[in-house]
Amino acid sequence: MNTLYITGAGVSAESGIPTFRGEDGFWTIGSRNYTPMEMATRQMYTHNPVEFLSWYYHRFATYRHHDPNDVHYWLADKNLITQNIDGLDGKAGNQDYIAIHGRLDQMTLFHQQGDDVDTHTTPWDNVDESDLEHSLLELFNIDKGHQQPEINKSLKPYVLLFDEYYTELYRISEAQQRMLEADRMVFMGTSFSVNITQMALEIAITQGIPIEIVDPNPVEIPYQKTSYHRMKASDFIKTED
Repeated sequence: MNTLYITGAGVSAESGIPTFRGEDGFWTIGSRNYTPMEMATRQMYTHNPVEFLSWYYHRFATYRHHDPNDVHYWLADKNLITQNIDGLDGKAGNQDYIAIHGRLDQMTLFHQQGDDVDTHTTPWDNVDESDLEHSLLELFNIDKGHQQPEINKSLKPYVLLFDEYYTELYRISEAQQRMLEADRMVFMGTSFSVNITQMALEIAITQGIPIEIVDPNPVEIPYQKTSYHRMKASDFIKTED
């Protein structure tokens, strides 16, 4: 059976990374001046990169040394699309997973959406926290005087922001093809609040693909071929072995 696993922040919670909408979640806590929904936008990066990069560094990059948990290792040989940018599936050994929202450990040229660009490793360890703002501007090749990123010159975290859309940089066509070819979809630790899960659900319903939802408090889906596993992902994988 061709099972497609689609994972969300709940899978990485046991690695000590906050879920997005929990009490200490990435989207619950913003910066001093802006809400998370305002911060995580291309517009904010374009017009206020210092604020954006400082928030991004504190809310994401500080978790870059966390290790995979048992679920990531169990998924290492599975057909996987993850919404998480933490890179833990790669650390666990999955060589062909799709990081549909990007990866914390990578950056790209700051480009017009849809342009074909490469990804590069982000040298986060070069950041000087004692001079964080200037250090981040230097890391992303943003002029300290102008303080605005320049298209095709500056760099940008490899992450899909709220006001951006899925492009081939995020392997969206391959993700859709994996959905269409699946005999079974298993959603693990996701709140179904992002576009990729809605896309997967629509394909599953249209194609008649059975779905399973793994979550202690799962979202109820109005689809007859839905099964629920009201448990953490770490408990679910024990039932699968």
